[in-house]
Parts: sequence; C-alpha cells; structure tokens
Amino acid sequence: MNKKKHHLSYAKWGYIFILPFFVTFFIFSLIPLVDTVRYSFFEYYRSGIKEIGPTFIGLENYAELLKSDMVGYAGNTLILWLIGFVPQIVIALLLANWFTDVRLKIRGKQFFKIIIYLPNLIMASAFAMLFFALFSTNGPINSILMSIGLTDAPIDFMGTTFGTRSLIGLMNFLMWFGNTTIMLMAAIMGISPDIFEAAELDGCGSFRRFFSITLPLIRPILAYTLITSIIGGLQMFDVPQILTNGQGNPDRTSMTLIMFLNSHLKSRNYGMAGALSVYLFIVSGILCFFVYRMTNGSDSTAKHRKHAKGGAKA
Repeated sequence: MNKKKHHLSYAKWGYIFILPFFVTFFIFSLIPLVDTVRYSFFEYYRSGIKEIGPTFIGLENYAELLKSDMVGYAGNTLILWLIGFVPQIVIALLLANWFTDVRLKIRGKQFFKIIIYLPNLIMASAFAMLFFALFSTNGPINSILMSIGLTDAPIDFMGTTFGTRSLIGLMNFLMWFGNTTIMLMAAIMGISPDIFEAAELDGCGSFRRFFSITLPLIRPILAYTLITSIIGGLQMFDVPQILTNGQGNPDRTSMTLIMFLNSHLKSRNYGMAGALSVYLFIVSGILCFFVYRMTNGSDSTAKHRKHAKGGAKA
C-alpha cells in the first residue's frame, strides 16, 4: 500500500509576514498619494474660517504654478544641491578608495569610519542651529577672524546670497559625505582582489586602476548614490528652513521647492500644494531616468551588441 507523501508548504507564511507592510503602505502612502493627485485638479483652500471648494478646475493649478516663482525656486534647489553634492561625491570617492587600498596598510580604519559617519547621525535642525550660532555676526567665527586680523568688521555670512548658499551646501556636505563614503567603500570591497592583483602585475598605476577598474565596477552603487541624492536634494527643506527662518533670505535666493510647497500647506491651499507635489514627482522621475540611462546605458548597449553578434553567427 503506497502512502501519499504530504508536502507541507510554508509559502503562505511569507505572504502573512509581508501583509502588514502592504496594509500600512496602502493606508499611509498610497491613499494620500492618490488624494494628492486628485486635489491637484481642484480649487481647494481655506481663508480664515471659510473653506473654498473643492471645485474642479482642471489644469489651472499647474498653469498658475508655471506663472509663479516656482522655476526660480527650482533653480535655487539645484544650485544648493550641486554645492553640497559635488564635493561630497569627490571626497567620498577619494576616502573610499584610500581606506580600501590594501597596499597602504592604514591603521585604525574602524575609528576613522566612525568619525566620518558621525555627522550623519546629527539632526539637520541641530546642524542648522549650530551653524546659525557659529556664523552669526556676533558668533565665534567672526570673533576669530577679527582677533587674528583677517577682517576689521564682522562678516554678515547670512546676509549675502553666496554666504547663505555656501553654508547650506557645507552643511549638506558634512551631513552626508560619511554615508556616501561608507556605501562606496562597501562597493569597492565587493570587487574581487584578483582583479587588482592582475592589474598591478600588468604595471597598472593608481590613477589608471581607479578610473579603469574601480569606477566602472562600482557604477551601480554610484547610480544609486546619485539617484538618492537627487531625490534628497529636491526634498531639501530643514536646513535652509531653519537657517533662514523659513524666509529663504536674502531675497528668497535660498528658497527651495519644498519650502515653497510648505508655504502652500501652511496657507491650506491644498490644490496648489498637490499640483506642486506632482511637479516634483515628475521632475524626480525624469532626472532619475536620465541618471540611470547615463550610468547603465553602456552596459545595455554592450549586451545588445553581444546578442546581435550571437544572432548573426547563428
């Protein structure tokens, strides 16, 4: 008599364990996202105790935003992001390549990793308040500059466009370069040591090895870093908000898109805020698509050519 073998499946438990995530995502993310897009087509705001709308107006909110200073604030956001990101990626690449080079035999790597990553643990609000105190006209930086004779009068760092943007960029650099360094170090350590040993035997120098081996092989992590940095840059809010007291001074040259969005939310103009959120989503998607294509385009082209050659031989 043949006994039937009972197969016990645990697949259902996987679905049960991930169910809370999907329920939470549906309630707290997907429904608000759909509502945001829906409200962007409506005139819906509050004036005092009077509520206007919601009245369907189509694309008027989108057209009104294009007539506003939104494009200028987008330019501010891009400039502030570049000031912080360019030195961040350069320093992070140099440090990551330095700490992962086995030939240097650097001691205390774990200590340096902790020191590099520590600024990432400090809240942006605390960073902004610290810099506000350090670089104010009566702050210690001006006192030091005057005491050593570099200036005769206090420098109003936050009274000029260059000074304010530089401080915001410096804060973003200090907060995030440690995180970027750790990720790039992990990517470089994932490269097989045999590749570097072969390159060294072939007489490959440090610069050639970095640009011909390291950079191409960590390209996926570089793409991830750039994409997340773009998204974070478009969402830049807390540092310029606190440093300029929400005004984007001087002359709104440090006003970012999210600060502009926050002003609409504060005034309870939900339709306009929804339209601006959709614009941000579209811009983020377009920029991330171009970054992905630039960083992975050559791989896709090479694979396409390889398949084409294989088909031609067949």
